[in-house]
Amino acid sequence: MKFSGKNVLITGASRGIGAEIARVLAGYGLKVWINYRSKPEVADALKAEIESSGGKAAVIEFDVTNEEAFIQGLQAIVQSDGELSYIVNNAGITNDKLALRMKTEDFTKVLEANLLSCFIGCREGLKLMSKQRFGAVVNIASIVGERGNLGQTNYAASKGGVIAMSKSFAYEGASRNVRFNCITPGFIQTDMTEALSDEIKEQYQKTIPLGRLGQSAEVAQAVAFLLSDGASYITGEVLKVNGGLYM
Repeated sequence: MKFSGKNVLITGASRGIGAEIARVLAGYGLKVWINYRSKPEVADALKAEIESSGGKAAVIEFDVTNEEAFIQGLQAIVQSDGELSYIVNNAGITNDKLALRMKTEDFTKVLEANLLSCFIGCREGLKLMSKQRFGAVVNIASIVGERGNLGQTNYAASKGGVIAMSKSFAYEGASRNVRFNCITPGFIQTDMTEALSDEIKEQYQKTIPLGRLGQSAEVAQAVAFLLSDGASYITGEVLKVNGGLYM
């Protein structure tokens, strides 16, 4: 894939899907900025892994829910590289429980981590990218934001909000040649799913037309496509990576 930009910030990138996105984008020649909030040793290990494979990487620590810290992080990247071409808003949390037992703070905490942080990234990214008249943002939403899920009212609201918000940003960024798109992963094989029993995994797989869980690399390749020049006429789109679970 071809990229006109040179660098990318990936939030929540030290592990899981975020880390795989960093590996894949570095493999395409982009300098990846690995954002993390805690465990710097994990982020440093990923940076070393990417560099040992011939890629370019840097680590940057800030809490995506802290507006001032997020803005300072973006400024640090621009001061270092002279620009910021791409952003992948990947950071997020879950706090699952039935809605009848969900406290208000359980709801708002997830919205803050998943939706508010994404808004800050999109807004500040648009400001920076508008000046250079080029850029692309991919927001990692979820199949849960499209169809809902038992025990995930807060998560569904946050990811559904990310989808709707991305479309609005796409309208605002279009005249400035800044694109905004979403990825909605389904059941992806991660540390979280590894903790599930084989029986539960089999139950999930029976509901997926392709008959298996997805791989982080499959999400990462979809992200790469939406950032690339190959998607230069695509904005405001939601790309489903779910094995046909939700069509």
